[in-house]
Amino acid sequence: MPKTLLLIATLFWAYSSQAEELLIYNLNGYLLEKDQWQSFKAIHINAGRIKNIYKASAAIPSSFQGKRLDGQGKTMLPGLIDAHGHIKGYALAKLQIHLRNSASAADSVKRVVAYRDRHPKLKWLQGRGWNQVLWPGKQFPTAAMLDKQIKDRPVWLRRVDGHAGWANSKAMQIAGISRTTPDPEGGQIIRDSKGNPTGTFIDNAMELISQHIPEISLQEELTLLPKALSRLAELGLTSVHDAGINSQTVAAYKTLANQAQLPIRVYAMLSGSDKNFSQLLKAGPFVTANDYLTIRSVKLFFDGALGSRGAALHDSYSDKHNHKGLLLYPPKQLLQLAKQAQSQGFQVNIHAIGDRGNSEALNIFQQLNQLASKQVFRHRIEHSQVIQLNDIPRFAQLNIIPSMQPIHATSDKNMAEDRLGPQRIKGAYAWRKLINHNARIAGGSDFPVEPANPFYGVHAAVTRQDHNNHPQKGWYPEEKLTVAEALKLFTYNAAYAAHQENKLGNLRPGHWADFVLLDQDPFTVDKQSLWRIQVTATWVAGKPVYQQPTTQLAKQ
Repeated sequence: MPKTLLLIATLFWAYSSQAEELLIYNLNGYLLEKDQWQSFKAIHINAGRIKNIYKASAAIPSSFQGKRLDGQGKTMLPGLIDAHGHIKGYALAKLQIHLRNSASAADSVKRVVAYRDRHPKLKWLQGRGWNQVLWPGKQFPTAAMLDKQIKDRPVWLRRVDGHAGWANSKAMQIAGISRTTPDPEGGQIIRDSKGNPTGTFIDNAMELISQHIPEISLQEELTLLPKALSRLAELGLTSVHDAGINSQTVAAYKTLANQAQLPIRVYAMLSGSDKNFSQLLKAGPFVTANDYLTIRSVKLFFDGALGSRGAALHDSYSDKHNHKGLLLYPPKQLLQLAKQAQSQGFQVNIHAIGDRGNSEALNIFQQLNQLASKQVFRHRIEHSQVIQLNDIPRFAQLNIIPSMQPIHATSDKNMAEDRLGPQRIKGAYAWRKLINHNARIAGGSDFPVEPANPFYGVHAAVTRQDHNNHPQKGWYPEEKLTVAEALKLFTYNAAYAAHQENKLGNLRPGHWADFVLLDQDPFTVDKQSLWRIQVTATWVAGKPVYQQPTTQLAKQ
């Protein structure tokens, strides 16, 4: 029988204000009612939860005795939820070399050299964000390009999607990489015509280098994670699904939760590659009494990414003959991991980007469903990026949630059709087709792969354009969503994907009072300007965790 008992960690409230009655009035508020966005004018909060919603100002009882705050006519939405991010990666990216939007490999090397000169004591030089698709020639970079400038210290630079890494010769020397080093299962060492490693490593081959880089300590995580979560709160996020954490990060989150040091909520997925994975599963799901920390899902990698040609396809890549990408695990092995997780009461979230990866993941979930008895796990496919058209109806049929990142479409539009060709692209980033087949999409960003701002994702979902309004009518515009649908991805749907729709993702009596205040109304602003919307305040459990100093609500 699946383990269904959740471990409830009882926490004391650290904020006396949560017991206070509070009314915020004069709002341009929106909530979901019968699957439609409805307006309201005031919200009544008690002990961190919503006590009542008033759709008209005249409905506010004159006898209310608590604190009143004037909402100044600002737009209020339910707290935004990112259904797929990497919080530790986000924290570390702020401390490493920024290579996003580098114009060429030479530009990237220049940034590494400048970073080295500013940090002479660092033993390893690490960075992230390069994307060869945006460079002249679109070729993978080489160690020789780095060696010309940096020979004495190891360099390790992750591609923007995190599924390829670029090393210099010093790093490869430390790792013992030579022409005789075999490709690991589920990974590829890029080689020259003579079989020598060039310095680029794909998917599981990245571990050959990264295992030699010292991990950050638990104490460093305890410092970095709250800072990262506070930065995310500034973007309007009240909850994040952390997609793949190891046992040390589990310990860090539990410590922070016990000390009331989590500024926003975390729904964490245990990493299937962690050495203590089995022990973490046996410990069972973990949920704090105040819902700030939930650990009852797992993240399993199945394939790589499209940009590095690691995504597993049924047929060869259109721009690389006889290459179909990589499965990081044999399907039978992944099925056993998934069974193990489900048997302990965990939701299973499988990373799958290519059409073969998605097909195989759906096959695994079909088998899991047969073992699940009456318990509904709402298993997920993280990314669901390229899907065979005949697989699209299977998501709803199997009750599988496509956890997708709309901004990937506008980032990948410069290379996706080159990789897939004109037919397979019809099942890629296919939000409208999935919704038309009754799938419930959860929205995320995959930060730090992409910016964490949820309104970037809303804009991409609605316009299928980049921030320069290209292409003019949107990239494959038949897949566009409405503003109402796009906002649901980052509110109710994301909460539903975590079994939290009865307490998060909407503004209803009994829900936690998690909400954001905005400088513009997303339903009335020009659609091409959705990404420009600014968050003026973020509240979690009835208290502000971020406020612009000039826009604090006025007391009455």
